[in-house]
Amino acid sequence: MQPKSWKEAFLASPGPHSRKDYITLYLKAFCMGVADLIPGVSGGTIAFITGIYEGMLDAVGSVNKRSLSALLRLDLKSFLSIVHIRFLIPLVLGMLSAIFLLARLMHFLINEHPIPTWASFFGLIGASIIVIFRELEHPKKMSNLLALIIGAVFAWLMVSLIPVDTPTSSWFIYLCGIIGITAMILPGLSGSFLLLILGKYEFITGAVKNPFGDGNFTILLTFVAGSLTGVAGFSRILNWFLKHHREQTMAFLTGILIGSMKKVWPWKEVLETKVIRGKVRILREANILPDQWNGEVALAIGLSILCFLAVLWMESQTRKSRDTVTIRP
Repeated sequence: MQPKSWKEAFLASPGPHSRKDYITLYLKAFCMGVADLIPGVSGGTIAFITGIYEGMLDAVGSVNKRSLSALLRLDLKSFLSIVHIRFLIPLVLGMLSAIFLLARLMHFLINEHPIPTWASFFGLIGASIIVIFRELEHPKKMSNLLALIIGAVFAWLMVSLIPVDTPTSSWFIYLCGIIGITAMILPGLSGSFLLLILGKYEFITGAVKNPFGDGNFTILLTFVAGSLTGVAGFSRILNWFLKHHREQTMAFLTGILIGSMKKVWPWKEVLETKVIRGKVRILREANILPDQWNGEVALAIGLSILCFLAVLWMESQTRKSRDTVTIRP
C-alpha cells in the first residue's frame, strides 16, 4: 500500500519502537564502530553478541531492486517505507560517531598500551565464541564440525598474512572499501586488519582523522563507495546462508572467531620487520607468555576476565529481552 504521508512512510519502516530502543541501538552500533577501529577485532562480533546481527543484515538487504526502483522513480515515500530506515539511521550514526570521535584514542591505546588493550579484546572474543557456539542446536553434527574447522583454518591463514605495499589509486581504494566492509560484517574477521594487510589502514584512518586535508575527502568518498558496494552484495549472500543453512553458517562463524584469537593474543615477540612507505611493518611475530609478572600483566588479565564476563552478561540480557522488546527490523 502506498504511504499517504512522510510520517506514515517513516513509521512503516521496520526499526526501533521507542526512544529507549533508538538509544540502545545507537549505543550498540557505537560499540561496533569502536571494534572496527581495532585491527583484529570485528564489529560484526559486537553486533552478534548484542543481538542486532541478523537485524543489521535484514536492514542492509532492504536496499534492493525494489527500493532502488522506487528511488529512481522519485517515489521517496515508498522508498522510505521499504528501506529499514528507522534501523539504519541509529546504526550508521552510532558507528560513524565512534569512528570519528575515537579514532585518535584507539590509536593511542594500541600504540602506548598495547598489552592491556589487546587483552581486553582477547577476553571479548573468547566469550563471543561461547555466545555464537550456543546458537548451534547440533554442535556435534559432522557438517557443523567441518564448517567450524574450515572457518578456523581460514581465519588463521588470514591473520597470518604479511602486510604488503599497495597502490594509492582510486580503483584500489574502492576495492579496499569492498574488502574491508565485507570483513566487518563477518563476526571474527576484522576489516581493519585486512586494511592493514593491504597496506591501507593508516592511509584510510589518516584521512578519517583529517577529512578535509589534501585529497582526503576524495579518498573517503571512494572508500565509502566501495563499502556501500560490498555491504549491499555480501550482506545478501550471508543472509541467504543464515536463512537456508543456519547451523553450518553459525559453525563457520564460530570457527572464524577461534582462528582469529591468534591475532589478539596480548603478548608477542617480533621476529621480522620491514619498512614500507616509511612505516615499520611487522612481517612475522610469535605469541609468547609474559616474561615477567608485574602490574601490567595483572591489569591485562583483569581486563580480559572483565570483558569476558561482560560479554556473557550482555548476551544473557539480550536473551531475556529477545521475547519482549525487539529492535530488529
